[in-house]
Amino acid sequence: NLGLLKIVCHNLLDNAIKYSYENSHINISLQNDKLLIEDFGCGIPQNELSKIFDRFYRVDKVRNHKSGSGLGLSIVKNILELHDFPISIESIEEKHTKVTIFF
Repeated sequence: NLGLLKIVCHNLLDNAIKYSYENSHINISLQNDKLLIEDFGCGIPQNELSKIFDRFYRVDKVRNHKSGSGLGLSIVKNILELHDFPISIESIEEKHTKVTIFF
């Protein structure tokens, strides 16, 4: 369903914008079998990466600074599972976060 995939892209781009450093950029790349979205911002601590798809989970250091309910990535994960599209997130704190969706 195209509408659901639009929700995925909107949520991921919203996060990339929200958590990027001011005056940085976001890389978006669509290749044959994957979509990559990379932001340059606060990143996600390694010990929290495994939890970011949990409903209502928000990374500790951004809880009090950014708006959101902690549902966005959970929704993304559920939509992608419906389509059998795996997602991968790599992050280095204070540098970048890269999200890859495989088609």
